[in-house]
Amino acid sequence: MIDGLQMAVLSLVAICCGTIGPFLVLKKMAMFANSLSHTILLGIGVAYLIASHLWGGALFDLSTLLIGALAAALITALFTEGLVRFLRLQEDASVGLVFTALFALGITFVTVFTKNVHLGVEAVMGNADILQGSDLKSASILALLNVSTVFLFYRQFQLGCFDQGLARTLGVKTGLFHFLLLFLAALTCIGAFRAVGVLLVLAFLVGPYLTARLFCHRLPWLIFWSSAIGVLASIAGVLLSRHMLDFYDLALSTGGIVVVLIGLFYVAGVFIQSGRKIITGSALSRRQDRR
Repeated sequence: MIDGLQMAVLSLVAICCGTIGPFLVLKKMAMFANSLSHTILLGIGVAYLIASHLWGGALFDLSTLLIGALAAALITALFTEGLVRFLRLQEDASVGLVFTALFALGITFVTVFTKNVHLGVEAVMGNADILQGSDLKSASILALLNVSTVFLFYRQFQLGCFDQGLARTLGVKTGLFHFLLLFLAALTCIGAFRAVGVLLVLAFLVGPYLTARLFCHRLPWLIFWSSAIGVLASIAGVLLSRHMLDFYDLALSTGGIVVVLIGLFYVAGVFIQSGRKIITGSALSRRQDRR
């Protein structure tokens, strides 16, 4: 029963990430998503203090996580854009500086002000063993939100990724949909917080898409296969984690195993694609020799 719950929640997280991950990579926002996945810890810590004083909210309450994620997204965006515009830093340098500084500040903040909260490694790497039925419900709602939003505004997201000039000419408010994608990324970090923490979620956002891109190039299929690869890695990761615990008495991080499998899928895809190119090249050479 617990394994089934873990599979379901992790699979839904994979669908959430696989749905918006391709757009984040195509818009060159992968590093920004990485930054957001780190700085969300500071946002959650601040939101916990506010919520606990105003209405007695706990650290893992949905309202606390939502406020924290939105605050983290806003702070990260403002500081990143500010350094680029006013200090003339390159975007990647700005992102690297912002997320390391805010992540370190978040760890310090949580350590100092939330000593009475058991926040250990679960905050950064997640803990699939503590997942409950409420997590399944939240992940289901989030997956439905991501899928329905991308379905409804697919054309706008697509134009924003490939040709923003054409999108503006056609009347698409690119800034609005950029913010919407950022908002979905923040919500996705919330959905992944308990399952894979604030660090490993980046692998769910980027890894499956990079693997899918080795074999297909049409955006709808990339979205589908990104989600499918994430789901496959989630199911296999839970089974492998249970196997290691039952037969070898090794209590390994389920989220960590899933992320390792995502990386191995990409490596396997690279080898398969390289093998196909070698075989195709050899076949073409033989045809040319016959001629």
